[in-house]
Amino acid sequence: MAVGVLLLTHPGIGLALRATVQKVLGNPTLPLEVLEVPFDACLDDLSMRARGTLGRLDGGDGVLLLTDLYGASPSNLGARLESTPVRVRRVSGLNLPMLLRVLNYPEQDLDALAATAVQGARSGVINGHA
Repeated sequence: MAVGVLLLTHPGIGLALRATVQKVLGNPTLPLEVLEVPFDACLDDLSMRARGTLGRLDGGDGVLLLTDLYGASPSNLGARLESTPVRVRRVSGLNLPMLLRVLNYPEQDLDALAATAVQGARSGVINGHA
């Protein structure tokens, strides 16, 4: 079994990141889906769809929720999913280094993968003039 990964993002971001990952790595090493949250979305309506996505992604090891911006609608939707029967961890600040790092450690459990996501995001930000 493996942890599933759900990208909860504003329109265009999640699909672009998934397409880039496929170019770099080929097929993702973990079950990966994208749910883009329209700016005018009703979170109550999207919650049902997101719960169904969690059910597809969870093979018993839980689902890592990666959101683009803490406090925005995708992250708020992720917060609602934390109360589902599926075990989830939510990490905000999604960027390409974060996602690549997560997909390079498919053997990790949910808690370790959440920590790996944070480390990948942080180590992927470089001040080129330092």
